[in-house]
Amino acid sequence: MSEAVVPSYGNDTLSDLLPSLGAHLAVPGATDRLGIPDAQRYVVLLVDGLGWHQRDWWTDAAPYLAELAGRGRSLTCGVPSTTVTSITSLGTGLTPGEHGMAGYSFRYPPIRAVLNALLWAEGVHGLDVQPQLTYLERLANAGVWTASVAPARFAGSGLTTAALRDPRFIPVTDESDLARRVELATQAIAGGDRSLVYVYERALDHAGHTYGVGAPEWLAELRRSDELAARLRAALAPDIRLVITGDHGMVNVPQASRLVVEDEPELLQGVALLGGEGRLRQLYTEPGKQESVAARWRDRLGATAWVVTRGEAFDLGWFGPSNARVADRFGDVLVAMRNDGAVMSRTLAKELTLVGMHGSLTAAEMAVPLLVA
Repeated sequence: MSEAVVPSYGNDTLSDLLPSLGAHLAVPGATDRLGIPDAQRYVVLLVDGLGWHQRDWWTDAAPYLAELAGRGRSLTCGVPSTTVTSITSLGTGLTPGEHGMAGYSFRYPPIRAVLNALLWAEGVHGLDVQPQLTYLERLANAGVWTASVAPARFAGSGLTTAALRDPRFIPVTDESDLARRVELATQAIAGGDRSLVYVYERALDHAGHTYGVGAPEWLAELRRSDELAARLRAALAPDIRLVITGDHGMVNVPQASRLVVEDEPELLQGVALLGGEGRLRQLYTEPGKQESVAARWRDRLGATAWVVTRGEAFDLGWFGPSNARVADRFGDVLVAMRNDGAVMSRTLAKELTLVGMHGSLTAAEMAVPLLVA
């Protein structure tokens, strides 16, 4: 069984990346925690689903990334190891416990329900959910030009507003057109003498969810991500640094390793709401039921999962410092899989179709690359 990878927040996590770049871009009080090479202009390419421990495939399918990995290193993302939490940690420089974007879906008390932070609920605004300054806003306040090159559909979305506020949003209307995306990024980075441009690529994650890590379709998207990175580097002036990272890794979950809660209804006794995702399920319990729910899930899953209460998770350092305003967004009980399993529900039919998943604290999910070219 895997051992839990607990982030070393403030030292070598995804939330430390922009503050480290900020130290080179003259942001007051910023410190380079990661040893980033000095520059006045940076392009940050985030490949969704690019985990460090999937690099065994890089040599053949992604030769450029493989070359960079030889002199690169890994970071950890935050907990849960999922896009919503990771992109918010990257964009704000805050830990999950500070920014409160607690996963793919989490309890949001103002609506008395679970908020899906990718689809977003009607009437819920990203600024209400995450009002703290993003690090991009801090960069702009320090006179740094910032821009975001991302799919057009994300303009003004809840997650974009919560995690990536401030940069000039430069829409990508055809994600298959790598040449145009490179052109947009190179035009944007020229916007200031000190500048940072964020570029987002999402197809690898989609292929992993649909076909599984290592599948031919996944490898094809890895090749495409490699090509995007290589083209970006070739198009940028030598004094501009290209920083490549990911938001989480991924594991394949076989059908035989899936626990469907409707098949074991006793597990839902005392559970009011089900949030999170298959690899890290967040259980919101009825009053006074937290300990009994935790005990029941520990008995059922044994050594195949880490089952902890919210307080235990904060004490273990899963989420970083606790912000009282957002702490109750995290599950009263958290079920994090340490094998290849997942906790599923038939009420979440789309999740049942996934092959690759992420969210837990295994090395395959938690470690992401830090590659600088």
